[in-house]
Amino acid sequence: MDFKNRLYLILTGIFIASLVSSNLIFQKFFTWSPFGIYTFEISVGILPYPVTFLVTDLISELYGRKKANHVVVVGLIASFFVMGMIMLADALPQTSWSPIDSETFSRVFGLFGPAVFASMVAYLIAQLIDIRLFHFWKRLTKGKHLWLRNNGSTIISQFVDTAAVLSLLCLAGVIEWSRFMSLLENGFLFKVLMALLDTPVIYGIIHLLKGKIDIAPYQEGISYEA
Repeated sequence: MDFKNRLYLILTGIFIASLVSSNLIFQKFFTWSPFGIYTFEISVGILPYPVTFLVTDLISELYGRKKANHVVVVGLIASFFVMGMIMLADALPQTSWSPIDSETFSRVFGLFGPAVFASMVAYLIAQLIDIRLFHFWKRLTKGKHLWLRNNGSTIISQFVDTAAVLSLLCLAGVIEWSRFMSLLENGFLFKVLMALLDTPVIYGIIHLLKGKIDIAPYQEGISYEA
């Protein structure tokens, strides 16, 4: 297997691990006050999630739109597989000597089903928007200004993702509607911050890969009529 294919498998693995872990750990919330400027109250599940957008942007840049869409679909399948396994594990009776009892297990993973369904619907919409916008701007700028397509596509799609998943979770009764606006503000601002911080990361990775892998041509992106 050549370097290009090995890298694609590594990026796909990181994408799936980030996506699945974000859905597994989402029920714990924490506060964070960077430099005392703003206090975030957000789920720990948001920590690995921005990595998925960084990876799809990298794959879009290096391999093109089709490969990026393939990773999104694979991530969706993997998440539903994990959801099925957890729901099965939750339904099975515990032994008398089980270190974790059924009540504790259900308390941690019991909301995984509806939460992941909401997350996956939002995820699919947001990722496809991210990829589409990334290639639109790549075509519009003729392959220049990586920072524009990286930030522009991610920030817009992250807003859609945050608003969609919170709406679905509120409709499902997982989160109270009274918390919607504060969680939307916190989640979106955090994701915007992460999108800005990952710009030097994507530039650094592209620089390190120069001469080892070709950049996908901008003509491969979506057309204006699409």
